[in-house]
Amino acid sequence: MSNLLHLINQILQSGKHQDILSLIKAIRNGIAYGIKIRFPHALVMTFLFKDGPLKEKFRLILKATFQHAKNLAQFTFLYKLLTTSLEKSSAVKPVVGKNPWHVIPAAALAGYYVFGENNPINTQINMYLLSRIIFGLCRLGAERGCLPSEENMKGVKIFPVFAATVWGIVLWLFENHKHTLQPSLQNSMTYLYHDSNVWHNIWDFLIYNKLP
Repeated sequence: MSNLLHLINQILQSGKHQDILSLIKAIRNGIAYGIKIRFPHALVMTFLFKDGPLKEKFRLILKATFQHAKNLAQFTFLYKLLTTSLEKSSAVKPVVGKNPWHVIPAAALAGYYVFGENNPINTQINMYLLSRIIFGLCRLGAERGCLPSEENMKGVKIFPVFAATVWGIVLWLFENHKHTLQPSLQNSMTYLYHDSNVWHNIWDFLIYNKLP
């Protein structure tokens, strides 16, 4: 056993087979990160908002965790495989970062295959990324002078305006067009803003949200 471990360590430390080994590590990291992210989230959301027997709750938690971990592992593997293949077939090397003509089609193809199915897990991940994309593009636009930054807005703070816009729109949607929001967001906002209007005695006023 020790000889086998020594051989494996020699291979890993040799610097050879870097591309293939990085794909294996990508699968490992996708699974590990998916479990770390989804399991505690699914645990909290299921016990907070789902009714039913304990066995069914754990089944839902494990199902969501498995799907998230599997999707991240698949996407990471495909993205790295495609970008590595495109880089090896290209004679032009970018000065900084990765070639966008390698990154964008590789990520788009992997995203279509892995995250293209319309289900709750994929919806949440894609929406999470969309919000980060908008924020990142705004920062990039400000850095390149395409959008105003706080430095040249004469004391006007942009982030509070952003926060006011986001919360104003999301509460308007929740109060008037609730069905347009993601179910988990509907549940969270119902818990905060609607369930707090209903109680019958001290138990569901302070101890429980709703009486068991």
